Amino acid sequence: MCTHTPKCPSAASPDREAAHVVAARPEQGWSLLCNAVLLFEDTGELLPDGQVVAPHRPVAALV
Repeated sequence: MCTHTPKCPSAASPDREAAHVVAARPEQGWSLLCNAVLLFEDTGELLPDGQVVAPHRPVAALV
């Protein structure tokens, strides 16, 4: 698990994407975070329990 100080957010935490990157494969479009979350470049996620989080890109504000 996380050895950073302060500890990274857990995979169940709403701010789980703030965890440190421990492995990155930008050519494949993913990063592994220290809380075992796989973060994809389209902002989708695969959690350690197998749960899939759909991409959640911010929507541009309408002017």
